[in-house]
Formats: sequence, structure tokens, C-alpha cells
Amino acid sequence: SNSAENGNIHPLVNGSNGAIRSNCLNVVPIVNGVSVIAGNGNVIATSVKDSSTMVSSNGTKGFPTENGFFGTGRRRSLWYEEEVNEDLRWCFSLCSILHTGVSKFQEIALLDTRPFGKVLILDGKLQSAEADEFVYHECLVHPAMLYHSGPKKIFIMGGGEGSTAREALRHKSVWKVVMCDIDKEVVDFCSAHLAPNKEAFHSSKVELVINDARAELESRKGGFDIIIGDLADPMEGGPCYQLYSKGFYEHVVKPRLNPGGILVTQAGPAGVWSHGEVFSSIYNTLRQVFKYVVAYTAHIPSYADTWGWVMASD
Repeated sequence: SNSAENGNIHPLVNGSNGAIRSNCLNVVPIVNGVSVIAGNGNVIATSVKDSSTMVSSNGTKGFPTENGFFGTGRRRSLWYEEEVNEDLRWCFSLCSILHTGVSKFQEIALLDTRPFGKVLILDGKLQSAEADEFVYHECLVHPAMLYHSGPKKIFIMGGGEGSTAREALRHKSVWKVVMCDIDKEVVDFCSAHLAPNKEAFHSSKVELVINDARAELESRKGGFDIIIGDLADPMEGGPCYQLYSKGFYEHVVKPRLNPGGILVTQAGPAGVWSHGEVFSSIYNTLRQVFKYVVAYTAHIPSYADTWGWVMASD
């Protein structure tokens, strides 16, 4: 990001600890892990992660902080910005920052946005938006559920926000959904703040497990009709990297599928430019393990890209 003041361009470094401090810029702390950088009528609220920034400029009432409103008397205009890649950023207008927090594994934020309603941000990356999360979760869940002749037992790897469980429960044949997420704080946060998923969190059919998905599957003796991977992308060195490996699919997931069972996983960006990031690799990995593998895609507006999923079975 760049801020222009008096004809000069001032570079901004994302994150409260990396913000540039000059005679024109002052840092004012507000809610958890967020800071405000103000200079000559501009207000910029930045998250602590490098990949996202919330920007407000020439903002009548200002926006709320712990000590009242900042930027009083200016026209309010607050923006969320996320890095798509090194040369491309995606931003949209915010109404307010609703909640922020930090868990053992990641940073959490719930924002109220003008184009997409409430959005959930984890570690500076948009996870789902109120306006179009149904696209992601319906595509993740329903093709496999409908292809199976009568899915009864479902295992969800990840899915801590509850939307995947919500969609699985729409199928009358389902009598057991195991939702396994490693981050209790995210699960508790989403249970408290994401109203559309409250019913799923409190359903007697849902067994919520706080554990690593690999360890949980290895410890289970029974099988599942559908195993759903609702995990973060497999970035090298990331917490989910090993949950997309050939060995994991072959030695952990496949033995836990009942006869005729189906694995389906989210597979990251799948656009013309972005499919090479992880989508193609996930598809090719599953082809080495399962007899039948189908990839499919849909556009998700809040992601500013086409997204991919892969379904596999024998």
C-alpha cells in the first residue's frame, strides 16, 4: 500500500509492529492486534498479518476504538485489503470490525463488510463471507453426498466455522457428523458469532472433536461414508501440508472409508492463473491413490477467483 501526502508517497508496512513511523504518521493502538495509522486526514487500520490491511480515508463519525471514535468530523471510509499475490491486492469497503482474537494457532477476525456482509478472517486470509459462503460449502458437501447412495456417517477434517456440518445435516440419511478441528478458539468463536451455524453446533447428530485430523482418523476404528477435507491450503511448512500428501490419503483416509465411500476436499484457487498453486497438485496426488477422481470448480465472488474441489473414490 502507498499513502500520498503533500505530493509525497509514503510506503506502509502491514502489521502493527511494522508500520512506518514518520512525522506524518502516528500509530494509535485499538482492539486486539490491530493498530491505526493516521496522517493528514488519512486513517489506516492494519491487521498484524502481512497479508491484510484495513484502510480508512477521510473518514463523518470516524470508526470505533477502545477510546471512542477515531477520525471524528471526517467522512467514514474503511477498507479491508488482502494480498492475492505479490503484484495484486483485493480490497472492499468495511462497515466495522466486529470481533478480533488470537488463538494458539492463528489470528481471528470478524468484519462487517458492505459488499459481502460478515466475513471471517483467519491469519489475514478471508475464509468465508455471509453473502456467498453457500457457494463454497454447497460445492464442498453436496456433490459427494448426492453421488453416494445413502451417506450416514460423515467425517469433517477442519470445518471449525460449522458451515460444512450445517450442509451435511441437510441430508436426511445422515445420523452422525464428526467435525474435527484443531483450533478450539476458532470453533468457540464461530459458534458464538456465526448465527446461521448455531443449529449445527448444537445438533445431537454432531460430534465435535478438538484434535489433529490425522491423529483422530488414525485412532478411530469405525468407517465413514463421506470424508470431507475443509482445511487450509497445503502451503509448504503450513499446519495442513501433510493432510494433502499421498501417504495421508493412502494410509489414513482410504482405510477409514466404508465400501463405496467418497473423499472430497477443497482444493484451493482454480482460476486460469491460479490453478497451478495447489489445485492441480491435489488432483494429481489423488489420482495416484483412488480409481475415480473428479475435479470441479465454481466462482466465489468474495475470493475474487474461481475455487476448486476434488472428489475421489474407488
